[in-house]
Amino acid sequence: MRKTSSQRMVQLVDWSAAVWAGLLAGALFLLLNLILLPLFIGGNGWVIIRLMASPMLGAAILSPPATFAANALAAALVTHFVLSILFSMLTAFIIHRGCLLTGILGGALIGLFLYLINFYAFTFFFPWFFAMRSWVFILTHILFGVIAGGVYEGLEVEEFVPAD
Repeated sequence: MRKTSSQRMVQLVDWSAAVWAGLLAGALFLLLNLILLPLFIGGNGWVIIRLMASPMLGAAILSPPATFAANALAAALVTHFVLSILFSMLTAFIIHRGCLLTGILGGALIGLFLYLINFYAFTFFFPWFFAMRSWVFILTHILFGVIAGGVYEGLEVEEFVPAD
């Protein structure tokens, strides 16, 4: 079939770039929370690890003491990186037709929206998340979005296909 100038083209999402953006944004999000939350809110990094593990392991994992637990670490890493990749794929789906600036600004808005979902809507299912509402989590969620959107746009290989 010969392409005509009137044929409409649609840009595809680069899912590979979205996965890599999710892994990088998720790693930086985790690192920032492990540093900033204990520094500004108190406690230690194991509180965050146990919080991230709690959707998979239940509220019992939050009981003191907040020390190393292999099952909590494994559950937290699986939960966190699966969600990071899914959220980055959502971000890519929304912003993929834009440019780097769109990725960064759109990602920031999506990160803020994810914070609102995580700490306001999900508290219906996980009421203990309520206690972790803070400016630090707002900041790190926005930065997650900025990194996910920016890295996606930086890695994206643009591919167009004819629209149906």
